[in-house]
Amino acid sequence: MESVTDEMEFLRDMVRALAAQFGSNCEVVLHDLRRPYDSTIVAIENGHVTGRKVGDPGTNLGLEILRGTEQDGNKFNYLTQTKDGRMLRSTSVYMKNKNGETIGALCINYDITDLMVAEKTLQSLTLTGQASPVKESFVSNVSDLLDALLQEAQEQIGKPVALMQKEDKRRMVELLDRKGALLVKKGGERICQFLNISKYTLYSYLEEIKSGSGAEGR
Repeated sequence: MESVTDEMEFLRDMVRALAAQFGSNCEVVLHDLRRPYDSTIVAIENGHVTGRKVGDPGTNLGLEILRGTEQDGNKFNYLTQTKDGRMLRSTSVYMKNKNGETIGALCINYDITDLMVAEKTLQSLTLTGQASPVKESFVSNVSDLLDALLQEAQEQIGKPVALMQKEDKRRMVELLDRKGALLVKKGGERICQFLNISKYTLYSYLEEIKSGSGAEGR
């Protein structure tokens, strides 16, 4: 296959089949990476999952593949997060021509936000009185360390960002501050991005925490 258009009929059927198999929470996207990058999507089902449509652009991962930053671009069963904080389990498979050039991608994004909430509810019914294991993150860079701290704090809150209220986010900032996340370079920026809040809001939360306003009597 030299271009996505060579097998467009089959690939469109594949997109429809996968979406039909896994239901409305499963977005399936076909990218033609020979097109300008601001309009690579040529077929999509259940676009409401990420709010995209035909004619929209690819993601940063596709750019890294085209740039050559990533050599083996296929990624299976990885977690991503939408702008509004919904959690997705994703898979991206890239197509190449006979010369090894990347020409397209088939991507699956399954919204597991509600499943994560249900999982937390079930855990509250099945947990025993045993002590929780200590979580220690062995990483090679601070970016990975921040990601680990963010995920751990979100797990303690017990819900995805998309379902968090103001108090949930304030509590998460408090947890991250206690774990030293704000001591890491650009830690504040990463927290703001993850929680979809401004720097002003972050500092307001920190002032409330410091003064004890809204705290739980600590």
